[in-house]
Amino acid sequence: MTETHTRAPSWPGYREVHRVTTLLRRESVGGMLLVVAAIIAIIWANSPASDAYFALRDFRFGYEPWHLELSVGSWAADGLLAVFFFMVGLELKREIVVGSLRRFQTAIVPVTAAFAGVAVPALIYVAIVHTQPSLLAGWAIPTATDIAFAVAVLALVGSHLPGPLRIFLLTLAVVDDLIAIAIIAIFYTSDISLVPLAVFAVLVVVYGVIAHRARAWFSRHAWGAWVVLLPIGFAAWAFLHASGVHATIAGVALAFTIPVAASKRQPEHHGMDLAEQFEHRFRPLSSGIAVPIFAFFAAGVAVGGGEGIARALMDPVTIGVVSGLVLGKPLGILLGVRVLTLVTKVRLDPALTWVDLAGVGLLAGIGFTVSLLIAELSFPDGSPHTDDAKIAIMAASLLASVLASAVLLVRNRRYKQLALAEEVDADGDDIPDVYQQPHPEGR
Repeated sequence: MTETHTRAPSWPGYREVHRVTTLLRRESVGGMLLVVAAIIAIIWANSPASDAYFALRDFRFGYEPWHLELSVGSWAADGLLAVFFFMVGLELKREIVVGSLRRFQTAIVPVTAAFAGVAVPALIYVAIVHTQPSLLAGWAIPTATDIAFAVAVLALVGSHLPGPLRIFLLTLAVVDDLIAIAIIAIFYTSDISLVPLAVFAVLVVVYGVIAHRARAWFSRHAWGAWVVLLPIGFAAWAFLHASGVHATIAGVALAFTIPVAASKRQPEHHGMDLAEQFEHRFRPLSSGIAVPIFAFFAAGVAVGGGEGIARALMDPVTIGVVSGLVLGKPLGILLGVRVLTLVTKVRLDPALTWVDLAGVGLLAGIGFTVSLLIAELSFPDGSPHTDDAKIAIMAASLLASVLASAVLLVRNRRYKQLALAEEVDADGDDIPDVYQQPHPEGR
């Protein structure tokens, strides 16, 4: 009897490919803005005008009775980054309902890779810092993948890479973000207040009911979400912040209430469901404003000259974070997929190779946005380990992007040659001289 194997990930439909391609294009712009914002912050924080940068970052405003008197940096991390997590939640729900995560055979490979790509970096970090228990709180810093930064690099160097590889990276990054969200909610939350948490839950339900009942109205009126849903969403965010749970989780919870499948009685505007419309409308706000501003205030670290760099290089936190992101991520992803293919009948899509997956694994070592957030949550305020962790994240992300680009550029060149060969085979009149072969009869 011939043994059958489940192949994953399978080639998605045209609509799914078009949607992912559009998403990659947007994220590439957002990734570039993120990098530019971080570079400006680093330069300013180490310039003669550094006092102005830190004064701006630490300036506090807001309504204290509601526990909302926060610094500008905290507003960026807790508030603006909730917009980013809202977009992640929309993308994740779409993947689960109508995308690559709805089918087991398509989802199992990137999901396994994501979990292994979280576990191995965490274990490497713990192995390096285990002699100093106070540093173990940073175990989750090297577990995250920055979807915007990683996809930006892929868009720049991977114009001819196979479609399944792009789908694999996007799915991996989305699941990775979900795991990071769960880690923040479970391990970086203390002193929970039940009453604000209950009010938050009620507001999320109200938000979801309105979104479902009035989906057609929101489709026709782009301003409707700003007038109706935004105030409810902000109130939900404020109550979650007051409960002690990290407020960015509100973005994911609210996004999961947005309807994905179109209503049969109320067909969606222009053939798009409400979640897809919200992605198109609010993606520029996330990738163009929220994430770059967060990066600007999170990445500003005063290096302190040669002594500061030397201290950072010797800090076990730095070694653990860099090792976890640059080595642990690709090792975990490859190991997870390899074990899966050995112990189950799941097989890689024929369009993918292990070298391709290694390149994507290196890309996953770009931890930037969520890693910076976890770094701020891991150590007490004013701890030098926080700055060292941020330096490590930026250094590791740069190193991972360079290594990934080196691998994927070679693979992209190979796929470009294959595409050219296919075009040559399809049109003999345009065969270059290098492909011309002598005719057997000399004609």
